[in-house]
Amino acid sequence: MVRFWRQEGGLLRKTDAQKAGERVWIDARKVTQEEARRLCGDLGIDQELMMDILDPDELSRIEAWDGYSVVIVRLPVYNPGEDVAYTTAPLGAVIFPDKIVTVCWTDCEVLSDLSANRIRDLSLDDFPAFAIRILARADTLFLRYLKEISRRANTIQMELQESVENSDLIQLLNLEKSLTYFTTSLKANQLLLEKIRRTKILRLDEEDREWLDDVEVDNRQAMEMTSTYSAITEGTMNAFASVISNNMNVVMKRLTDISISLAMMSFVASFWGMNIRLPWGESKGWTGLFSVIAICVLSPLAYFSINVALGRRKRRKLKRGVRK
Repeated sequence: MVRFWRQEGGLLRKTDAQKAGERVWIDARKVTQEEARRLCGDLGIDQELMMDILDPDELSRIEAWDGYSVVIVRLPVYNPGEDVAYTTAPLGAVIFPDKIVTVCWTDCEVLSDLSANRIRDLSLDDFPAFAIRILARADTLFLRYLKEISRRANTIQMELQESVENSDLIQLLNLEKSLTYFTTSLKANQLLLEKIRRTKILRLDEEDREWLDDVEVDNRQAMEMTSTYSAITEGTMNAFASVISNNMNVVMKRLTDISISLAMMSFVASFWGMNIRLPWGESKGWTGLFSVIAICVLSPLAYFSINVALGRRKRRKLKRGVRK
């Protein structure tokens, strides 16, 4: 989907095509192969460069080409219907003297905010500043998504404290994947910001450089938050893995106690079932008396062992209730 935007009264308005002498923003989202070929043919964009922009794993970078410059930045993407809801995607900004072309293989909130005029001081008269605004909006969304990830992780942790379920652990694992994607993208964006400052590919004025400083601060903050949340999430998963292992040990110990209690009666039954001569074997009275005595002795032992195991379980539940 390719759309043209011009600026009127400080706001972006949709237009059918670029007019002579008009500065426009060409917005290409969810680009198909046919649309990509048409853009390359109409605008003179290199086909290999277009393939790099449409590669989901492409890293951030800035390059100067014949007649235009290219800035590729990683943007945060939120897909509520996917297992891993928070991911990132590359956005290519191709800057010509009279137009700027943004190409992305998917849709994202950054582009929606641009087209909906939610970004202040956005002007098509200064394309380098336009690219800096895209980077600034990307960092803002990174920070917002990180807070949402933190809230979801805390909710899952509370649910796991009540009952350890596989679905909750999988959700926590998906959040950890999202944090890994964010970490990689933010590091690539940080290198991009440093290269923009070092090189002269984008001609920045004093105001643009001040904006760039603010973007670097937000990007470093997002990197620190991502690192912190990732460490917390990893520690939480390791802690609940230990809890699951401990619960398994408790269950096995309880089953062992019950097995030992039942083994006493099995021992008596097995001993009397052997095909050997036993004391008082020919005397029915002594045999019955001995059996009654054995049952009277072993039954309390078995009952005591089972009660001890159940008592331990109740005491653990009471301790957990007091802690809560």
